[in-house]
Amino acid sequence: MAPANPLIRDKSYIGGAWVPAKSGATFAVTNPATGELIANVTDSGAADTDRAIDVAHTAFKTWKKTTATERAAILNRFAQLMDENVENLAKIIIAENGKKMAEAQVEAQGAASCLRYYAEEATRTTGDVLVPHARGKRVLVIRQPVGVAGLITPWNFPLEMITRKAGAALAVGCTMVIKPSEDTPLSALALCDMAKKAGVPDGVFNVVPCSRPNAPAVGKVMCESLLVSKISFTGSTAVGKILLSQAASTVKKVSLELGGNSPLIVFDSANLEAAVMGAFFLRFYGAGQVCVSANRILVQEGIYDKFCEKMKQHVSGMVVGNGMDPKTSMGPLINQRGVEKVERHVQDAVKQGARILTGGNRSKLGGNFFEPTVICDVPTTALPCTEETFGPLASIVKFKTEEEAITIANNTRMGLAGYFYSNDMSQIWRVAEEMEVGQVGINDTFFFNNAAPFGGVKESGLGVESSKYGLHEFQNIKTMGFGLL
Repeated sequence: MAPANPLIRDKSYIGGAWVPAKSGATFAVTNPATGELIANVTDSGAADTDRAIDVAHTAFKTWKKTTATERAAILNRFAQLMDENVENLAKIIIAENGKKMAEAQVEAQGAASCLRYYAEEATRTTGDVLVPHARGKRVLVIRQPVGVAGLITPWNFPLEMITRKAGAALAVGCTMVIKPSEDTPLSALALCDMAKKAGVPDGVFNVVPCSRPNAPAVGKVMCESLLVSKISFTGSTAVGKILLSQAASTVKKVSLELGGNSPLIVFDSANLEAAVMGAFFLRFYGAGQVCVSANRILVQEGIYDKFCEKMKQHVSGMVVGNGMDPKTSMGPLINQRGVEKVERHVQDAVKQGARILTGGNRSKLGGNFFEPTVICDVPTTALPCTEETFGPLASIVKFKTEEEAITIANNTRMGLAGYFYSNDMSQIWRVAEEMEVGQVGINDTFFFNNAAPFGGVKESGLGVESSKYGLHEFQNIKTMGFGLL
């Protein structure tokens, strides 16, 4: 990416100002497709995070008193500024994340829509007046902002996850300190000038980027600070458990969107072409690096062979390359660890009897590229069924009965999303109710939107994001009892 992108910033954003780390340290942000340096970004530490928290705590005293209408106007201006900068935002996503242009543009536009949605919801959050429990008494329930929120965001949807969390926090009157992923800090920093131009007061929106070695210390400060009242994290289950444990020391509100191992079930009665296309787009969107991606594709024996052949045809025609190339249909993985994991999953599945239909190897492009891969006859004991792959690997499992499919689908500690294709209405109700997940796609794999709550069960998370329910995660409920004297 050309260094002339006007949105690139390389410092922390604290109290409305661009500041270096107290240590003076920086870390390199590189392009996963080319390995080229994009920028050296300030490497925040515990002291920098404490400073940002102090600033956010001070700003909260006045920000919480703004009206919902005032906050909504700011959010709408913020969204408008994002819309005006979609092209440059998309280029930053491509450069540090590796997505192809179309996906990056959709993410940038979707991120702006999150702010616009919460601008609307800001004016709709309400409490309750309860039925009198005794004569001469009244009880009211109101919602208030929790205070300073620590927002820890992922690399795979950097812009959308930031605005999903920050939009809800801003809408209800919270201030925030954002720790973006060490792989994609430039997306978060690109929003800071827009926030200021939109009218977000200094100290309300703060961003402290840091390197991977500093991430545990920064997260620990957020979780254990007495001035932070809320932690919102999107990332791995292992890290989520650590943050939850640390946040327990001050009994914070916590919402976690963690790992997945999503099943996609295709029954014999399904519309075969729709099921193949749904599985194909969901599995390979973002090179498979999506928490709700179909990690396990379960296909009933009656249509199994046809499904496998059609999936092979679609995947074998994909073009791997740099996301800036309009011919590219899939970009790189985020780093070498991602490549090694996909390779390990393929090898383990083949060792246990799976067959490779297409792909299966590191790309000839080298670096962080891996071939789009389809494997069939995957045993349920193989790594692609027991772990989240997070890469361009479609793992297909054959099943005989509905009961068997449900058993396989639920045989995991993860419970983020699930999908199935069927034209049997009775089966649709049964399966939708039996799947142990936070959201179910029925004959659809792209139903996610701002108005729908998003969250997982079991070890896939706590609480929800998006929707009016996502607002509640940043609010406390207060009961007010009145005696009518």
